[in-house]
Amino acid sequence: MDVLSEVLGAVRLNGAFYFKVDASEPWVSVNPSMHDIGSAVMSSAEHVIPFHIMIKGSGLVRLTDASLPIPIEQGSIVMLPAGDAHILSSHQHFDNQSAIDIEFYIHAAENKIPFRSVEIGGNGDAAQFVCGYLGCDARPFNPLLEALPKLLVINSDSNDFTRELVLTALKESDNPGSGSEAVLAKLSELMFVHALRSYMDKLDPNSSGWFSGLRDPFVGASLKLIHSQPSKRWTLASLACEIGMSRSMFAERFLRFTGTSPINYLVRWRMQLASKLLSENGASIAQIADEVGYSSEGAFKRAFKKHVGTPPGQWRRGKAKEDAVTR
Repeated sequence: MDVLSEVLGAVRLNGAFYFKVDASEPWVSVNPSMHDIGSAVMSSAEHVIPFHIMIKGSGLVRLTDASLPIPIEQGSIVMLPAGDAHILSSHQHFDNQSAIDIEFYIHAAENKIPFRSVEIGGNGDAAQFVCGYLGCDARPFNPLLEALPKLLVINSDSNDFTRELVLTALKESDNPGSGSEAVLAKLSELMFVHALRSYMDKLDPNSSGWFSGLRDPFVGASLKLIHSQPSKRWTLASLACEIGMSRSMFAERFLRFTGTSPINYLVRWRMQLASKLLSENGASIAQIADEVGYSSEGAFKRAFKKHVGTPPGQWRRGKAKEDAVTR
């Protein structure tokens, strides 16, 4: 069981490239919050993550809250998991920021061409980067969003892999054919997975969090059990027994890495699986309840409302309306 792949599938990840930016120093690119443009650039997504990949040249990136800038270089992947407004620039001084043109992004979203070429800056050294968006579910439970920092920069040792992916995407956009939109979407998703793997590989061995938990021999083993058999009637005792720890030590260790108890994590993951089933197939609520580990439809409905905030039937109707609007 590959827990990361399981989570990526359950939160319905999808991606798209939007812009190819040719920049010359001095240049500044001010990017809006997904609160303002998320529904325009990816109308079917509940949560939108903007990303950038440096094709050539270098620069800096920071959030618009005056946080310190982080250097980016050729091959760098920049991701904003929370969808925050941010700035890319060739220099550290951001005094001459331009107002964000929201209409520009809305118009780009209406354009069916895979890439929109943009030129910014002056007459100095050249840089090039591409910008895109990844959509996913945020509710009921997406452990990735809870575990990632607001600003993630991957300056990977395997930059050639990232660069080749982007060059493939650029070639596809220059000569679009049948299925180009799907090809570009899959390439962006692949880069996201590559970035997550690089992030995990570079984590401090003593760090906590969900990604560190995947690497921990005990917490990682328990997460595999939960994700591979979510319908099993797990208890704290049975999970601890399976991984060879006492209940108290296991509970403490799981909490330290994930921020919650094993059983609460299990229930929240079941709700995520249930929400996906409610959104994507015509199974009855009783069938879905059984599939995610509830012998009683009533118990499932109570758990779903408690953790999601609405009854499962209402959730299904709401998702159906959203899908009808975005078609």
